[in-house]
Amino acid sequence: MSQARKRRRARRRTRSFVKCLQEFLTPQLWKQVRCASRARQEPRWNVHCLLFVLCTTTWCCGDSLPERFEAARGFYVACHDKRKRPGRTFEGFQKAVARLPMPVLRTFANALRQRIFVLLGERMLVHGFRPLGCDGSRLDCPRAEELEGRLGTSGKAGSAPSVWTTALVHLTLGVPWAWRWGKGGKASERDHLRALLHCLPALALVVCDAGYVGYELTAALMRQEVSFLIRLSSNATLYTLEYVPLEEFEEGMVYYWPDTARRAGLPPLRTRLIRVRGSQSKRDVWLLTNVEDMQRLPRDVAAYFYRCRWENEGFFRTYKRTLKKVKLVSRTVRTVHREAEAAMLATQLLLAQGALAQRPPKCRKAAVPCSPRRVLLEIRREISGTGPRRSFAARLAQASRERRERTTPKQKREWPRRKEHRPPGPPKILTLTKQLKAQAERALQQQLRNAG
Repeated sequence: MSQARKRRRARRRTRSFVKCLQEFLTPQLWKQVRCASRARQEPRWNVHCLLFVLCTTTWCCGDSLPERFEAARGFYVACHDKRKRPGRTFEGFQKAVARLPMPVLRTFANALRQRIFVLLGERMLVHGFRPLGCDGSRLDCPRAEELEGRLGTSGKAGSAPSVWTTALVHLTLGVPWAWRWGKGGKASERDHLRALLHCLPALALVVCDAGYVGYELTAALMRQEVSFLIRLSSNATLYTLEYVPLEEFEEGMVYYWPDTARRAGLPPLRTRLIRVRGSQSKRDVWLLTNVEDMQRLPRDVAAYFYRCRWENEGFFRTYKRTLKKVKLVSRTVRTVHREAEAAMLATQLLLAQGALAQRPPKCRKAAVPCSPRRVLLEIRREISGTGPRRSFAARLAQASRERRERTTPKQKREWPRRKEHRPPGPPKILTLTKQLKAQAERALQQQLRNAG
C-alpha cells in the first residue's frame, strides 16, 4: 500500500466531530454569511459563534433552554479556544438571536444547500433522477397574546397558535433540501411548493401526495420543466383521445383539464397516467407525471419512488420528536421564526453528516439512510466529552438505519378521535369529444399568442 493511501486512511480514522462539521461549514460558507450580516455589530455575539451555538443548542441534552445553552456555549469555547469568548448569559444570547436578521439565516441555508449538493450530489441520483418528496406539517406555539393575534389557529376549537412548514426531502437519503414557513391555519402547500421551485437541483423529480393536485401547480411545474409524480384522487378529471374503460386502464397519455381551467379558457395539460395495482382494487395508486418516456420512468420505478415518499414523514418525526420540536417555546413572532429556522438547519446538518458517513451505494442502487437517533447520540457524546476513543467518523459510519424485512404487519394503535384513513379513489377519465377538441385547440392557440 502506498504512503499517500495510508495517510488518507489515517486522516479518515482520526476525523473528529468538528472536522466533520467543517466539511459542510466551510470558510466560503462563513464568508457568505458574514457578507449578509455586515450591518450587525455585536461585540460578544458575532455571527459565527451565534449560529454555531444556535445549531448546537438543538442537539444538546437538557430539560430547559438555559441548560442546553450552557452545554452549547461550553462546546464552542472548547472547539474555538483562540477565538473571542461569546457572552455568558442566556438572556444576552436570546437578545442576540432576536436581533439576527432573517436574510442571514436564509444565506446560511442557501450556502449549506450548495455544499450538500457538492458532497452528496452523486448519491442523490437514483434511476436517473434526484427524487424529492414534498409534504407539510404543523408546529404548535405557546398561547402568547402576540402569537394568537398574528399567527391564528388551525380553526379547531381550543387549538393553539401554530406555524406550518412545507419541506422537500430526498427520498433515499432522508436529507431535507429546502423548506418554507407559513401560518398554521392559512398556509397553502401548493403555494409553498411553487415558491420552492427555484431551489430544485438538476434532474429533480418532485413526488407528492393527492393534496397537491391542482392545475396551477401542475402548469407551473411543466413551465419550469420540472419532473413530477403526483398521486391523483377522485377529484381529478382526465381526458383521453379514445375511450378506455377504467378497469382496463394501466398506463398511457392523458390530458389534465379541470372544469375551472376549461371555463377560464386555459388549454389542457398533456401528461402520463400510471396505475400501480394494489392487493385490493380500492388500494390502487394512480400517479400523474410529465415524464412521457416510459423507458426513462418505468412503472415499477414510479411505484418505488412513491413508496419512498414515507421518508417525508420520517423527517418530520425526526424534527418534531427526536429533536423535541413538537411545540416551539418562543413567545414572539420574531423569535418563533428564528427558532424554527435554526432547528431546521440543525436537522439538515445532522442528517447530512449521517448520510455522508454511510458507505456509497454500488451498482446505482439507493443509498442506505442513516439513523437520525443514532447520529444524534454520537453528536451528544462528542459535545459532552463522553464519547469512546474511536473517531467520530468511524462511529458515524455505523449509525445506519435498520433495514430488516418484516414478516408481520406493524400493529397500529387505536387513537381516540382519530379518523379512519380512506385511500384516495381513482380519477375520472373521460373521452374528448369533437367539441372539446376544438375548444382545446382554441385555448392552445390563444396561449401561444399571449406568449408571443
